[in-house]
Amino acid sequence: MKNFKFLLVGALALTLAACGEENKQADGNASTDKVEMEQQVETGGTVTLIDDLGNKHEFAEMPASVATLHRGVLDILLALGANVTGRPTISSDMKAEVKAIQEIGNPHEPSFEQIAALNAEVLIVPPNFQQFATTVEATGTKIVYSTMNSIDDIKNTIKKYGALFNNIATAEKLVAQIDEKIAQGATQTTLDALIVYGAPGTYLAALDNSLYGDILKNAGGKNIAADLPATDKFPTYANLSVEKIVERNPKVIMLITHANPATVKEGFEKQLKENAAWKNLDAVKNNQIIILPADLFDNPGTQVIEAIDYMRDALKTAEEAA
Repeated sequence: MKNFKFLLVGALALTLAACGEENKQADGNASTDKVEMEQQVETGGTVTLIDDLGNKHEFAEMPASVATLHRGVLDILLALGANVTGRPTISSDMKAEVKAIQEIGNPHEPSFEQIAALNAEVLIVPPNFQQFATTVEATGTKIVYSTMNSIDDIKNTIKKYGALFNNIATAEKLVAQIDEKIAQGATQTTLDALIVYGAPGTYLAALDNSLYGDILKNAGGKNIAADLPATDKFPTYANLSVEKIVERNPKVIMLITHANPATVKEGFEKQLKENAAWKNLDAVKNNQIIILPADLFDNPGTQVIEAIDYMRDALKTAEEAA
């Protein structure tokens, strides 16, 4: 694997909270019981959906239209055959079916005009959209909150909307594919790795309770930052401790960037060059610093399968270089 495999995708103007790394709510909200659907699947039955903030939504019939500001949810809805009429801003390459969907902004800068014009029955958003909820709900659109901080969260989201959009068979197939992919790596030897979230001027280490930490674990890697103290603002991330990182000497460092990838890359490269401690790491000496492509790691949805494969390949290459 060549040094610094960068896929310079366009940035979504999202913070960690909007990129599938939303803060966990109360313990009850994070439980499987909260995430699962209460449902009657027989014809004419009411489907009750409990969203990821614990809000209860009842649907007498399948929604005729749905919009979302959550990229991972968009991927899932399309896979389930839902009628998606609005999508988040995406600057990277898109499939034709995605490009054709009306763009409605992002969770921090939603286009209220476009959202109102769509008049979708349901708008699925990350929790940090709550500040705009009253404005949107006044138009008659029902807001549903969704978080995906782990592979299990992704699977539960697939099941949830599979029931809502009357496509349980496809949902079960998608979940089975994810389970199969995870099982393929169950016996892999772990390799010391560090996942760094990068934003201009900010670098944090992903913890095991983040989606990225979960993908790493299931790809066969060992997160050297697993026991670092979480930050108050982002409990799935820790501040980088150069002392700890040098002590644990990762064999591969993976950098995640959703916004301003060129700036983030430049800043991280500067850190590596200026800090002698970084330069002595095996990952740096063996050129195993990898930029994870945003089209796979920015709320992957069903593409979590490809994300796991990408990490497995990165770990295999790093193991061969060690």
